[in-house]
Amino acid sequence: MEPVLIVLVVLVVVAFIALIKTIQVIPQASAAIVERFGRYTRTLNAGLNIVVPFIDRVRNRIDLREQVVPFPPQPVITQDNLVVNIDTVIYYQVTDARAATYEVASYIQAIEQLTVTTLRNIIGSMDLESTLTSREVINAGLRGVLDEATGKWGIRVNRVELKAIEPPTSIQDSMEKQMRAERDKRAAILTAEGNRQSQILRAEGEKQAEVLKAEGEAQAAVLRADGEAAAIRTVFEAIHQGDADQKLLAYQYLQTLPELAKGDANKLWIIPSEVGDALKGLGGAFTGLTGNGGGANGSAVAAPSAAPAAPPASTQVPIDPAAGPRPLDTDTKGSARPRIDPLREYRKSDPE
Repeated sequence: MEPVLIVLVVLVVVAFIALIKTIQVIPQASAAIVERFGRYTRTLNAGLNIVVPFIDRVRNRIDLREQVVPFPPQPVITQDNLVVNIDTVIYYQVTDARAATYEVASYIQAIEQLTVTTLRNIIGSMDLESTLTSREVINAGLRGVLDEATGKWGIRVNRVELKAIEPPTSIQDSMEKQMRAERDKRAAILTAEGNRQSQILRAEGEKQAEVLKAEGEAQAAVLRADGEAAAIRTVFEAIHQGDADQKLLAYQYLQTLPELAKGDANKLWIIPSEVGDALKGLGGAFTGLTGNGGGANGSAVAAPSAAPAAPPASTQVPIDPAAGPRPLDTDTKGSARPRIDPLREYRKSDPE
């Protein structure tokens, strides 16, 4: 009874193992390669799959999702014989599990070596400056070569990115100095341009201010002249309408004389020749007032019986600026005498 029980247990165990090997569950975005007696039979897709136990063998499970593989820095020589280290990143995806399994032994290593060789070919035809500024061109060139080469491997290269481009340390220092000098140059140019613009604006502002000031002064002068003309015209019309006589003119002369004496430095007075005539007229006016004025009791003072005899007319010789003759007056007896000039007498008496 015991041997039969042992056989039954063995059969159950074998059946369980066969059932496990028969049912294959493949996850989503994955694929598996099935070989029968060492030969490729089929590719298992995602889901539940049935295989023949002990005959079919699942060799490899492949991830069909997009993969990201960074490669270590690779030294590359540029066209101007400078060594730069370039880091690359590859984005690829397996599209054919059978080709990725049987067409190449290790597609990751194959992609890395193909990337290095292609990168050296592309960078070798470019100088350092072009290498640093032409990342898109390098990426496009790498992607085209890798996509064409890996197509038969069942792999599609979606993107190729240059992670870093590191030139030598001495070249980096030179580039930093050049960049600093370029920035200083641009800063100096911008500063000079700003100063020039500010000076131009300041000059235009001063010009407009001077123009406006000159226009204002011109308008003020015109208005001032118009005002003076109107004042003179008003005074002239008032004098003619009022019919000013000699007495008024004499009074105005007397009011103007104190103005001539103002100031500490006035040691010489220049009196117009018309002042004498005005004073004569004013004296005559005062004489008339004295002769016809009223007394203290309001009674009229009797006028003299006969008017005093008029003095003889003065004999005046015209003044010649070149000869300089002095005018002559006649005294009461009719004899001619020289006229005394107060201005000349004052000059003689003043030592200064």
